[in-house]
Amino acid sequence: MDNAAVSCFRLEDRTVHVWVIPIRPSDFKVTGFHDLLSSEERTRSRKFRFDHLRQSFIFTRGTLRILLGRYLELAPEAISFRYSGTGKPYVDIETSLRFNTSHSGDIVLFAFARNCDVGVDVEQIRALPDMDGIVHRFFCPEEVSQFTLLPPAERENAFFHCWTRKEAYLKATGNGLSTRLDSFCVTLLPSEPARVVRIRGMSHAARAWTLHDLAFSPKYAATVAYRDALRPLRLLSLETASDLLGIT
Repeated sequence: MDNAAVSCFRLEDRTVHVWVIPIRPSDFKVTGFHDLLSSEERTRSRKFRFDHLRQSFIFTRGTLRILLGRYLELAPEAISFRYSGTGKPYVDIETSLRFNTSHSGDIVLFAFARNCDVGVDVEQIRALPDMDGIVHRFFCPEEVSQFTLLPPAERENAFFHCWTRKEAYLKATGNGLSTRLDSFCVTLLPSEPARVVRIRGMSHAARAWTLHDLAFSPKYAATVAYRDALRPLRLLSLETASDLLGIT
């Protein structure tokens, strides 16, 4: 994994960047994050009932603004967002840059690409009491069949890898919850690379999509998705966002 440096913000035309940033309580004490937010974002932050959720939102949104500012060579606080009909955010200027974010546990991911919508999802691998029920309610028949054939010890990892692949695809399309999770199928078995198998019964439509598993920690499952042929992927890290991004 690469360490963050100024050169990391030179995003080549077909390269996909994914930043892996830990969320630490010490970062919440950095007031600079709040100062970067718009009035609408500050209003949203005040609606969180729990302090740690409000602080996490401020940290994540502020860091997104800083990263976008580095890629676009703009002041972070000057960036404005617009939203699709399903709520997917875009930068409100003419630019080829697209982005997506995801948060789970103490990790937040930021994905960036040019001339291609991108989606990213991360999930902390953990025990779920109703995992089998979730699979049978939301997965497509092929995924259900493959899941039930796995040894019990392998099912937890398979579930979260399947889930993040599906969520990353949905986030890349921008359709979100308007698309049923069982209307498309992804690979699930540990021996298979991440890919979309079919979309509404059409395998040819699935071939337009690329999925990458992001193996940065055995405690997390994560996937990035985009509608294009295979692109180079660069995984980048920031150990302490407040220090390395120059927020004081």
